[in-house]
Amino acid sequence: MLRRSVVGKLWLTIMLLVALILITLGTLLLLYVDLTFTSATNEIMMLFIITGVIGFLLTTFFAFFLITKITQPLVQLKKAADQISKGEYRTRVPIRSSDEIGELGNTFNHMASELDTIIKDLYHEKDHLSSVLRSMADAVITFDAAGRIILTNPEGQHAMEQWSKLSWSEGDQHPKQYGEVPEPLYELYRTVLREGRDLSSKVNVHDSVWSVVMAPLTSNESVRGAVVVMRNVTEEYKLEKLRRDFVANVSHEIRTPLSMLQGYSEALMDDIAASPEERQELVQVIYDESLRMSRLVKDLLDLARMEAGHIEMNFHEVELGVLIRRVTRKFQVFSKERGITLRYELPDEPMMLQAADEDRLEQVLTNLLDNALRHTPEDARIWVTAEPIAKDDKAYVRLVVKDQGRGIPREDLPYIFERFYKADKARTRAPSGGTGLGLAIVKNIVDSHGGSIHVESQINVGTTFTILLPVMPAGSKTLP
Repeated sequence: MLRRSVVGKLWLTIMLLVALILITLGTLLLLYVDLTFTSATNEIMMLFIITGVIGFLLTTFFAFFLITKITQPLVQLKKAADQISKGEYRTRVPIRSSDEIGELGNTFNHMASELDTIIKDLYHEKDHLSSVLRSMADAVITFDAAGRIILTNPEGQHAMEQWSKLSWSEGDQHPKQYGEVPEPLYELYRTVLREGRDLSSKVNVHDSVWSVVMAPLTSNESVRGAVVVMRNVTEEYKLEKLRRDFVANVSHEIRTPLSMLQGYSEALMDDIAASPEERQELVQVIYDESLRMSRLVKDLLDLARMEAGHIEMNFHEVELGVLIRRVTRKFQVFSKERGITLRYELPDEPMMLQAADEDRLEQVLTNLLDNALRHTPEDARIWVTAEPIAKDDKAYVRLVVKDQGRGIPREDLPYIFERFYKADKARTRAPSGGTGLGLAIVKNIVDSHGGSIHVESQINVGTTFTILLPVMPAGSKTLP
């Protein structure tokens, strides 16, 4: 009987353990045990407690094993994703198994590799675009739909810094959300946003002229901004204007003497002159006009040679004071006839130029004094002064021709050394006047001596020409 009881207990314990394991694995087990042969209830309760403790320990160990095997790769994936979000695109996760989690890690590594490659390509394209924009001489600016600057190159940044100083004009009703778009570009920008097509124009900003090309930035068939390419074409505009003025002025200068030559020649051919004196007068006019055309052609040739660097210069030592006295003496008679006082002021010591062309410098003084006398009213004064100075550790002679004439408008001052440029827009000129090339020749002669010329003028006050001529030629010794 005792043996049967022990066997029953052992069998019951085994069945309970199997039941607990099956419950842990998710299997429902229905047990039927005949306990009629068990008489000790306390022993059965003890067996249940022991079996429960053993089952709890087994399930805890098994759960801990599963948690470690599943969650550790997921934690590593999370940490790797955090590193990639911070820009560490070379981050990878270790692969320890070939199951679903291992395949997830492998897919994650492949994604990180592809992302790293794409980011490198994007940075390469960005650097390439930045290099292209930096190397461009044109200004490039990109505006968004709200008028904010989202991209620009150094030239565009410089232009925007200059243009940002321009304020909206009084009473302007432009909307303030386009405040970062400069006023000169506003109308073009608004038209591009509204019409969605490329536009080009020329805008004037103070004394400069800009060529502007603006194109819309589109996204999903909607305009989200505009890109602007600008170029400062002030010099080209001035050169084109000077070319047109040159053609017009040459035509004007040549047409007048040609008309007079033709008219007076026809008068002689038709025997209009009734007396030898009248005939002599007509011939004299023809002769004077031919001389005028000859001077025009000679000045044009001289100027062309100077600008091409083919003019012959006879450099030698020149005492500038002697030259000034000689030239002013030639104009004394004409100045007295006009009632103009012509004076010169020179230092006591001689002013020697070591390498200068005396004939060309005389031409400079002659042109400047001729202009001053023709534009100075009666009872006014003209001064010619010269003095040695030191500048940038080099010796110079400063020559100044100052008059009390009509003056030159401020807007015309940058152009007076151009060929045929005249502040007198009516192109009026006396028959005995010059060819309109004098100041251009003066500047070229001064430049060929390594010097510089500067002009200051005020309307109804007078004009001052200042010339700096180096005492020593370029490359010679400097002042101690």
